[in-house]
Amino acid sequence: MPETEQMLAPPMQWAQRKSAVFLTICLEDCKEPLIKLEPTKLFFKGKGGTDKKEYEVTLNFFKEVNATDSKYVVRDRVIEFIIKKKEEGPFWKRLLKDEKKYHWLKVDFNKWKDEDESDDELGGNQDLEEMMRQMGGLGGAGDKPSLEDLDTGIDGEDSDDEELPDLE
Repeated sequence: MPETEQMLAPPMQWAQRKSAVFLTICLEDCKEPLIKLEPTKLFFKGKGGTDKKEYEVTLNFFKEVNATDSKYVVRDRVIEFIIKKKEEGPFWKRLLKDEKKYHWLKVDFNKWKDEDESDDELGGNQDLEEMMRQMGGLGGAGDKPSLEDLDTGIDGEDSDDEELPDLE
């Protein structure tokens, strides 16, 4: 690829809590990305998507983060980060140091929580540490029901075994 071409930034979504930033890079089939997380920035470079294009971006954070306590996981369709803020406290005004808006960076409303909301208002107090363990592939997998469990009625009978009435 010629150096005169500007590298594409992958589509991203972000949300935050008092102690962490959630960042999702929406790039499928990115097998071996180059990721460097530092206290003030994140560098990402990888090839993926349906076109197998090369993507690269450097995010200069609004404030410093704790790079050593942060985690990420590369999945088939996305790369998910839980980036610990260096200082817990008020929400950041934005993710990046500069005020420019980027078309490839959007708010993740599924993970977003307003600063004045309590964890209980979101349907349970989900611990950040538990989320980080799950991202690392630890725990949680044995608790999921199988397809057979979901298809079994209250009395333990399989709902597919019932006789269907004749069509008229």
